[in-house]
Amino acid sequence: MRGGPRRVESPVLDAAQQAVVDHTTGPLLVLAGPGTGKTTTLVEAAAARVEGGADPARILILTFSRKAAVELRDRAALRLGGALAPQATTFHSFCYGLVRAHQDTDLFNDPLRLLSGPEQDVMVRTLLEGQREIRSIRWPDDLRAALTTRGFADEVRAVLARARELGLGPGALDAFASRQGRPDWKAAAAFLSEYLDVLDMQGTLDYAELLHRAVLLAERTPALAAAYDVIYVDEFQDTDASQLRLLRALAGPGGTLVAFGDPDQSIYAFRGADINNTLDFQGAFPGAAVRALTVGRRSAANLLAATRLLTTRMPVPRLPSEAVRAHRGLTPTRDGGRVEVYTYPTAGAELDDIADILRRAHLEDGVPWQDMAVLVRAGGRTLPTMRRALIASGVPAETDGADIPLRHEPAVSPLLTALRAASWAGCGRR
Repeated sequence: MRGGPRRVESPVLDAAQQAVVDHTTGPLLVLAGPGTGKTTTLVEAAAARVEGGADPARILILTFSRKAAVELRDRAALRLGGALAPQATTFHSFCYGLVRAHQDTDLFNDPLRLLSGPEQDVMVRTLLEGQREIRSIRWPDDLRAALTTRGFADEVRAVLARARELGLGPGALDAFASRQGRPDWKAAAAFLSEYLDVLDMQGTLDYAELLHRAVLLAERTPALAAAYDVIYVDEFQDTDASQLRLLRALAGPGGTLVAFGDPDQSIYAFRGADINNTLDFQGAFPGAAVRALTVGRRSAANLLAATRLLTTRMPVPRLPSEAVRAHRGLTPTRDGGRVEVYTYPTAGAELDDIADILRRAHLEDGVPWQDMAVLVRAGGRTLPTMRRALIASGVPAETDGADIPLRHEPAVSPLLTALRAASWAGCGRR
């Protein structure tokens, strides 16, 4: 009979990691850069509590991606044994379970369904198209012509998401728009009211509304603040206003919350992530301590020195200066590494040289293709072009499917072209 996962031995921790594991009470912000052993520290901190007699069900680990949640669950299960592993989940999964558990069965017979991004896009565009005809909402005249465009629908979706992240309902958004003299925001407030009515009628939620309702439940249900002895948060720098409110409600006054974050990796502001959640951690959680992991195990000394030159130009106010210096002054575990910077007159010249560098590394230095990587800044716009340029230059290229829009996938793009051609041919026959 097959048993559960075999337990692994506890790893050897450095002094900074051990200090985090030994933290038992109150809020703590851990400044943890890449390669500092953040995940190991988080798992060991949770394991130490379980081995000390804590109930695993009263330990909550929150992260942002399903992949990260699976990794945390697997590592905790290997460290403690499957039955003793605490819950590790994404914010959205946790919120969905919370909302489902408190769903009003008199109003909703079936479980609330989450809208996908494309489904939400279709709903918003359909409502906007209807308003162009019936004029139920007084959009400014200079915007009315744009109601049926994809760009305007994207802007409206962003406004709705930001409003709910900030805890604003239609009434509060309308009042704010009046104070600011913004008729476009007043129209958006009326649209938000109509949009929420449609969600309720369909028994659906989008991701921003899911978080908003979970926050309201957590704030209005005192028992939830007593449900967990400790909450661990991975990638805290990616949290938005709603997630911060959720954590404050779940932790309660003086509760034990251990957040791992890196202000130098705060790159998701376009999704609502707020770096001030990290910078103002001690204000949001009074009495909080701030520590840093101080050993860099992934990057060699030269790379750490180069990144240090960049981060010194990125101020992080309101955090203890000693912790910030320790966070950025990592001690490398290995020497070597090389950092080179190139500039190019055109994007095409840049692509050609990248391909040439990769070819030379493979042919002259014997570096396997699978040991090379190219990182780009904007995946949706840059990855397809980069991939075509590399393949045209004889460099085999694989891209992460999650980073490529579906319409650009090799198996999908020709199909869409064929469908467009068939559609045009059909229109011609008519």
